[in-house]
Amino acid sequence: MTDKLLVILLFTLLINAIETLSYAARLAGTRTARLASAFSLFNIIVIFSRTANMVQMVLIASLIDRAMETGLVDRVKDQFRWIIGAASIGTVLGALLVPTFVAIFARAIQRLEASGSVPYLLKEALQAKHLGAVKHYFRHPSLKLIHSFRIGGVPKRLLLLNTCITAIYTVGVLSALYAGLLNPDRATTATLSSGMINGIATILLALTIDPKVALLTDQVLSGKKRASQMNHMVLMLILSRFLGTVVAQILFIPAAIWVKWLSSNVM
Repeated sequence: MTDKLLVILLFTLLINAIETLSYAARLAGTRTARLASAFSLFNIIVIFSRTANMVQMVLIASLIDRAMETGLVDRVKDQFRWIIGAASIGTVLGALLVPTFVAIFARAIQRLEASGSVPYLLKEALQAKHLGAVKHYFRHPSLKLIHSFRIGGVPKRLLLLNTCITAIYTVGVLSALYAGLLNPDRATTATLSSGMINGIATILLALTIDPKVALLTDQVLSGKKRASQMNHMVLMLILSRFLGTVVAQILFIPAAIWVKWLSSNVM
C-alpha cells in the first residue's frame, strides 16, 4: 500500500465519520431545545466534510493519472475497493462516536449562545484547556438502545432510499474516474459526470431523507413524539448508511460501465 493511498483512505474514513456524526448535531439540538444553533454546527460539519471531499478527489484523480502512465488498470480497481471499504469503516467509527459528540455538541450549543459567534466558538474550542476537557464528554454507545433495536416505527422506504442514496454518493466519483480510465478518449466527460451523479444523490437526500428527519425533530421538540423515537430513527439511518457503503462495493463496476456507455453515446 502506497503512502498516497493511505492518505486517501484516511481522508475517506474521516469524511464518512464526520458525515455520520452530523446526526449527533440533530440529537444535541433536540436535547437542548436549541435547534437553530444545532443547525449552525451542522452546517460547519457539512462545510468541513465537503472541503475534505474536494481534497480527496484531487488525490484520487492522481491515482488515475499514475495508472494511465503505468497501464496498471486492475491495480486502480483494487485501490478503489479499499477506498469504499474505508467509507464503511468511517461510518462505523462515526456511529460509535455519536454519543460522545452529542454531549460535545450540546456543550458547544450552550457556548455558542454565550459567545454569539461561531468563529469565537471555534477559537475557544481550540484552546488547550478545552481540548483537554474533551475526554470528560466521552460516552459509550448505549447497550439499551442496541438491545431494543427493531425496524418497526421507521418507514422501510426511507431506509431503502437512504441506503441507495449513500451507495450512489459513495461510488459516484470513483465509478466516474474508473470509467474515464476504461475509455481514455472520453475521460474528461466521464470524470465530470461525477458532479452530476453526486448532485442527483444530494437532491434525493434533500427531498426524501432530510424532511422526514426534520419533521420528527420538530415533533420531539413539541412533545408529540418521544426522544427515544428520535434516537431509534438515527440508529436506523446510520445502519442504512453503513449498508449503503456495502452496496457501493457491488455498484462500483456496473456504475463505471454505465458511465462509460453514457459518456460515449449520450454526452
